[in-house]
Parts: sequence; C-alpha cells; structure tokens
Amino acid sequence: METLLNYLRDTGFAQFHWSNGVMLAIGGLFIYLAIAKKFEPLLLVPIGFGILIGNIPYDASKLSLGTYDGPVSEHEIEYVQAGVRGFVTDDGVLIGEELEQELQILHGRPIALDDFNASVQEVLVVDPTPLFNPAEGPAAYYRGEAWMLNTHDLLTGPPVGDLGARIVDLGQGRKILVSHQTRRKGDKYPQLWTPEQQDVHNASVFWWLFAGVGLAGFYPPLIFLGVGALTDFGPMLSRPKTLLLGAAAQFGIFAALIGAVASGMFDLREAASIGIIGGADGPTAIFTCAQLAPHLLGAVALAAYSYMAMVPIIQPPIMKLLTTKDERLIRMSEAKPVSKRVKVFFPIVCFLITAFIAPGGLPLLGMLFFGNLLRECLVTDRLSKTAQTTFIDIVTILLGVTVGAKTSAASFLTVQTILIFVLGIVAFAIATGTGVLAAKLMNKLSPGDPVNPLIGAAGVSAVPMAARVVHTVGQKEDPQNYLLMHAMGPNVAGVIGSAVAAGVLLSKLGG
Repeated sequence: METLLNYLRDTGFAQFHWSNGVMLAIGGLFIYLAIAKKFEPLLLVPIGFGILIGNIPYDASKLSLGTYDGPVSEHEIEYVQAGVRGFVTDDGVLIGEELEQELQILHGRPIALDDFNASVQEVLVVDPTPLFNPAEGPAAYYRGEAWMLNTHDLLTGPPVGDLGARIVDLGQGRKILVSHQTRRKGDKYPQLWTPEQQDVHNASVFWWLFAGVGLAGFYPPLIFLGVGALTDFGPMLSRPKTLLLGAAAQFGIFAALIGAVASGMFDLREAASIGIIGGADGPTAIFTCAQLAPHLLGAVALAAYSYMAMVPIIQPPIMKLLTTKDERLIRMSEAKPVSKRVKVFFPIVCFLITAFIAPGGLPLLGMLFFGNLLRECLVTDRLSKTAQTTFIDIVTILLGVTVGAKTSAASFLTVQTILIFVLGIVAFAIATGTGVLAAKLMNKLSPGDPVNPLIGAAGVSAVPMAARVVHTVGQKEDPQNYLLMHAMGPNVAGVIGSAVAAGVLLSKLGG
C-alpha cells in the first residue's frame, strides 16, 4: 500500500493545481479554434498542444545547471536548500530574493534576510529528508523543518565530491550536505526546480528544443528564411510608395512601448518586447523578447500569435470605422511589371541598407533577404523549394510547440500577462489604424494615383492573412474590386518594417 501511495504522490493528479486546469483549458481552446474555426491552424495546433505539454503538473524537484550572476567575492558560500539559494558574502550579509520567498513559505509570514544575525553568519538549512542520496551527486536538497546553523560548521565537515561540498552533522542523526566554494559570474551551479518554478524545458530533449526560443533564439531567423523564400516583393516594387504604408503600421509598436512604460509595471526592455506585438509578427516578437525580456517570452509570444490568428476579427471593424464607403470603393490602377533583374538586386541592396540602419535585426533581415534571393535568382530552385515547404514546416512545428510549452501556469497566470494581452491588442489596433490613415493621407498628397485606404491595414506583417482580409472587406463593398495583389505591397513592407523596428530596439536596448 505504501508503494502505491508513493507512486500516486508522484503522479500529476496528486500535484494538480487549479492554475494547471486553466492553462489546459486555454490549450484546448487554441486547438478548437484551429480545427473548428480554421484560425491559423498551422500555428495554433502546435501552440495549443505545447500549452498542454507545459502545464502537466509534475514533481520538478530535479537538478539542473543554472548560471551564477551574483556579486563576485573571494569567500562566497553557497547554500542550496529547498529549491532556493542564498549567499554569505565577506561582510556576512545573506542575500537572495528567492531565499526570502522560501523563508516566508516556511514561517508563514514575510521574513526579511536582515532578520538574521549577520555577525555570527547564521543561515537557514532545511532538514531532514533528502530528495536523493548525497553520495549520488554534488549537492543534496532537503525538505522539512528549518534549522539554524553557524557557518563555522561549514568549514569543519568532511569533504564530499570535487565541488568543495562538505557534510555537516546537525545532531540527532541529522546531516546535510552544503557547498562553500567560491563562485564567479558565469559559473555553473546545481539548481532545484520547484513545482512553482515548473518549466518543462528542463525535461530531457526539451532542453535542446527550447534553445531555439531561448537566448539562442535561432527559430525566428530560420522562419524568416522560409518567409523570404515564399515572399514576392514584386507588388511592393511595382508601387514603391506602399513601402510607406508598411512603415506607418509600425507606429503600433512604439505606442504600446510607451503605454507599457507608462503603466509602471514594466521597464524599458520589457516594454519594447511587449510593443513588438503590434507588428503582428510572431517570430520577430519571440526574437526580440528572448533577448530583452526572456521571462516574458511565453506571454508575449502567445499574445503575438493569438492576434495574428484573429486578424479577420480585429481588423475589419477598424478598417470600416476609419474609411468611408466611397474610399472603400476605390479601384486601383494595374501595377507595373517588375523586371527579374530588379527582383534579384532588391534583396541584396535592401539587406545592406536595412542592416546598416538596424544592425540589431541582422539575423532576421539577413535570413529574410537571403531566402528571397534563393527564390528570385532562379539558379537555386531546390534550395528555394525546400525553404518554402519542408524546412519552414519543421521549424514552425518546433517553434509552436516550444512557445506553447513556455506558458506554464506559475509564470503565465499573472496580472502582468493580462496587461501584456491588453497592450498587445492596443498595439495591433493602432498599427492597423495608422496604416489606413497613412493611405488616406497619401491620397490627399497624391490625388492623381489614388490608393484604396483599406490596403493600409495590410501594413502589419501578418503575411498573407492581412492582405486577404483587406481583399475580403473590399469585395463586400464591390465584388469586382480585386485588392489582394495591391494589399501584398504594404503587407510584405510590414515584414521588413517590423524586422527593422526590432533591430532598432535591440541595437539600443540589447546591450
């Protein structure tokens, strides 16, 4: 019976929390919208299932390697207990925000680290049940009652292993393994993941998969390679002024950035990560957030992809609100053909210009224009077809699943996340509106070659969804008005614009 009970304690049922249930429901909703409503199924099915993966409750009391980024001291002592770590520095000050949180849990009330007697360097140790045999690893973790221990004892116990760890006898048959070696920035240390810090990326092969959306962040540039191979810049090149519509739509990014800073809940780097949602470009949002505010990655990525999928719902009311019926009935002149030579030179020249302007966006811009060159040069058909099909499909699967799995309940169900979604939709709405208004202004300044203001809404970089929505709204007013190819001009310009905007933010804030 005891064996059975121990097994049940290790199952997800025993560790289930209501927050896990909420996130599982959200994951199910994404899958439902993708299958039943056809909302971007290639994105929402992987993301929805990833949410399910990331929110199965499990005992996360497993060792992983973290990186020490605390103050450098010649005689720092590291204490790892109950999933938290604290340090005693040369002046006897115990530090570590996580340790304060653990003290509050153990004592049932807030306890500041200053409450401890720094003069005798007493520290918290937790006893008595080891989560694994100390002989099997460089450190041991304990749950149970708290004990106070003078740090002098740390230097007298017998050494264990090769990491400077020592066993300390607490009396009454209780022993604990602690480490007291010097730590410097960048050193690896054993770290415990608690259920509250549950992160599925630490599990087996997921550690490697998550590198694509973490600080390595190589999935978004690879997605851009496929996007470049799929994109025909001809509509934009045949009517270059539509490039301005793609640029105008980027105002949503900076409006949301300002709003996030004004809220007082986010710093400038976090605000920049949130603002990029306004570009309606999921890979760009992930790439930017992974470098500026990785702790917000799950919420930012989910918001970006959610609004990309809801383009047919969000954009039409804004488009109709800002245009008159006569404006929606405007028929645009046929675009001029673009020579093959121009199409070949464009990705090379545009890459050099944009990369010098915003070097922070080099990975995105480089892969976007490289993919487009593969498409247009006509001598790399095999590479172009691979990038357009199998390659981008594989990366989309990995990106969607890992992004979904980043939305664990503990980090996702917060007030900050709600505000991120609110700011995200505001950014998206402003981006749509500024694109439409820029098209109307363009007609005032150049009445001889009018553009249908609806195509300004395609300035967001949700390719080709936004262009299709523009075409659909236009045909409801005039079934013979074909706006799809006209809308593709600002649509592909928006892809460039969002990458440049991300590059500007990364160049300024990424250091």
